[in-house]
Amino acid sequence: MPTAKLAVTLPSDIWIADLSTRFPEATFRVLAALTDENTGIGLVEITATGVGDVLACLDGADGVRVFETLYRGDDRALVQFETDDPLILMSVRNSRAPFEPPVTIVDGVANLEITAPRERLSSLADQFRTLGLQFDVRSVRTSIDSESVVSDGQRELIRTAVDEGYYDTPRTCTLTELADHLGIAKSTASERLHRAEGAIIRAFVGDDAPTGDEEL
Repeated sequence: MPTAKLAVTLPSDIWIADLSTRFPEATFRVLAALTDENTGIGLVEITATGVGDVLACLDGADGVRVFETLYRGDDRALVQFETDDPLILMSVRNSRAPFEPPVTIVDGVANLEITAPRERLSSLADQFRTLGLQFDVRSVRTSIDSESVVSDGQRELIRTAVDEGYYDTPRTCTLTELADHLGIAKSTASERLHRAEGAIIRAFVGDDAPTGDEEL
C-alpha cells in the first residue's frame, strides 16, 4: 500500500497559516484532531522561542472559536483548539484516507503523511484541488506485506540469500554456494528464488502509486 508524504501550502487567510508565517521559526505539530461538517477540534504542540507571543496572537484569531492552553513552558506549549477552518481535516475525511498525526506546520506549509490505497490518495488530491489547496508530493513509497505475498519457505529463502550476500553488489555468494548452504539442488534454488522474486515484484508493481501530484 502506498504511503505519500505531502507538503500542503495553506491559504494565507487561514488562522494557522497566518500565525505560522508571522512566526516562521515556530513549529506547530497537530497531534490529534477530529472534525464534523464545519468544525475541527485538535490538539497542537507549539514550539517557538518566546512561545508566549504566539499564544497572544492565537487569542482572538479569526477562525478560532475556542482555545485552551494545557501546558506552557519557556519555548513549548500544548493547546487544544476549535476552528471553523479545518480544511486539511475536511479533505482527509472526505477522501476517507486515515488521519496520521502529527501534521507539522511551519511557515504556512503543512507536512503530512498518508497511507492509503491509490484511489483514496487520488481522492485526497481532488479534495485539495476543490478547496484551492496547493500541494507538492515529496515522496511516495510502497510497503509490501511479505506474509501475504510469499510463503514461509520463500521468505526464509530470500532472507538467507540476503544474509549470505547473494544480492550484494558485487555478489559475494553464488547460486551454487547458496544452494549448498541450503542443502538443495542449484536448479531448485534457482526456481524457488525466481518464484519468490516474481511474487514480490508483482506485489510491488500492483500497489505502486505515481509520484507526480497531478496523478496522485
